[in-house]
Amino acid sequence: MRDAPRDALWHDGWYRFARRLASPNFGPRPDGVRPDLIVVHSISLPPGRYGGDEVQQLFSNTLDWDAHPYFQSIRGLKVSAHFYVRRGGELWQFVSCDQRAWHAGTSQHQGRENCNDFSIGIELEGLEGQTFEPAQYEALASVAAAIAQAYPVRHVAGHEHIAPGRKQDPGPGFDWPALRRSLGWSPEDFPG
Repeated sequence: MRDAPRDALWHDGWYRFARRLASPNFGPRPDGVRPDLIVVHSISLPPGRYGGDEVQQLFSNTLDWDAHPYFQSIRGLKVSAHFYVRRGGELWQFVSCDQRAWHAGTSQHQGRENCNDFSIGIELEGLEGQTFEPAQYEALASVAAAIAQAYPVRHVAGHEHIAPGRKQDPGPGFDWPALRRSLGWSPEDFPG
């Protein structure tokens, strides 16, 4: 993975080929910190239901907490991710990659805590333990490659790897070798 200058793909941390919906749930990165980790997540709201706008609503603080019984268990949650990849490969962006999205929670990677400080979070529409669509892998590989051209990305991990025991996503249904082959990055850049 390379630390290359930004190009026409980016504007102030916003990726040109993503649908933009700004989330209020973000903050500044610590001084001098640039993201060097991509964290892959999975999400669906309610769990296992695809195709709605509930994830976008959650990340933009507009979710109707009374629309489904499950939403009561997450009522008031203020979270975000930088990117969200729908089942068909549609890519959304909620937070500039120059900023700190609220996606990792209590976490650590290679001895560093607070992964939100130095990572870019990418949510895949899905459920941990289940499989993901080819269009999602294609969109994920494309945006990951673009991120690595603009930021000093050195590693990719799942939420389960940076918050073991607390999180299980994206889970055993995620094909890490397929992502590694698509990107052509070193095996050392990925979870073991």
